[in-house]
Amino acid sequence: MAKHPRGNRKLIRAINRSSVLYSIMRFGPISRTDVAERTGLSAATISGITAELIESDIIFEKEAGDSSGGRKPILLSINPQGGYVVGLKLAEDNITAALLDLEANLIETYTDKFENHTTDDAIHSLNNVISDLLQIGEIRKEQLIGVGVGLAGIVDAETGVLQHSPIFGWHDFDLKNSLQDKLEVPVYLDNDVNTLTLTEKWFGAGQGVDHFLTVTIGRGVGLGIVIDGQLYHGSHGGAGEFGHTVINPEGVVCDCGKRGCLETIVSDPSLMRSAADAYAAGRSNEEVSDIEELVKLGQEGHPVVTEIFDQAADALAQGLANLINVLCPQLIIISGEGIRAGDLIFDPMFAALPTYVMPGLSEHVELRIDDWEDHAWARGAAGIVLRDFFESPIHRKVPVSQI
Repeated sequence: MAKHPRGNRKLIRAINRSSVLYSIMRFGPISRTDVAERTGLSAATISGITAELIESDIIFEKEAGDSSGGRKPILLSINPQGGYVVGLKLAEDNITAALLDLEANLIETYTDKFENHTTDDAIHSLNNVISDLLQIGEIRKEQLIGVGVGLAGIVDAETGVLQHSPIFGWHDFDLKNSLQDKLEVPVYLDNDVNTLTLTEKWFGAGQGVDHFLTVTIGRGVGLGIVIDGQLYHGSHGGAGEFGHTVINPEGVVCDCGKRGCLETIVSDPSLMRSAADAYAAGRSNEEVSDIEELVKLGQEGHPVVTEIFDQAADALAQGLANLINVLCPQLIIISGEGIRAGDLIFDPMFAALPTYVMPGLSEHVELRIDDWEDHAWARGAAGIVLRDFFESPIHRKVPVSQI
């Protein structure tokens, strides 16, 4: 009989283990018999895998459920305290952290300042935030399964290299391995909007939706893409730079160096710039100090501010229409701190959208404005770790030899 290569045997074991673990996570409490029926694995294989998982405290046996008259089956469940994951959102001036258990329950959140933008300072600050969060949550480092990090920029999620970040000015920064060497636990890195999209896929409006998009507005404009139930990164992690699609080639210069990007019209800094330009030109007698004040003026009907938000709404409608025309998703979730503007931006956006969408497509797309929470980004980053923990290796872009 021909021998299977060692890598294939390891892959098969990993696939079987993840299939069992996913079935327990998704359908538990569940009996071993039901796990076998759902996975197609033999009773002996199920018995061996579940014994290992019980020994490692990842799952546990529960009291039996209803019985038809015979011996009640022993049910298996995920042990929430069998391990913990940390998610980090690295922003321009702060780091937000979230601590989750294996059932994705939010245990603790923590935020700290991030002011010095050197790469060494980033690793040092991230490490300190993780230590503080674990201490607050009374979790030992040995219980930590992994850490997920989300931040703006072009990220190669396979290698963990941040290729380019306009906000921080970093290029080809191997953040994953640098932090992993410091922590001595697995680290996962992705674009922050991708991590937020994973939150929607696992815990939010994207559950059970095969084709959906997450669009974020606020400090910038971002996009997460789910196709056939899988997060789409594109080549080398470059997919999703929605904010840098050009809407007006004659527009203002963007941080990326091009003119008239969607981000130069819709983002919070761009809205504030437009308000400052209007004040300087004498078109408005209101000098605003922050985005909350600008939104308040718009909601009170200030004509110049209303015009600024109308222009942003029209540009956003053009961008969303392009996404619908190209990708035809089932659902588009709009999120981010920019949704604070509410009807001020969304009423004109919905009114303009049919002008730009291909006839026959818009009625098949649901647009949903999602409630915003500050820790959602960090929770999404933690979701990268949970996805890797529960997902089958066949969905991972990892060489078989590394499994």
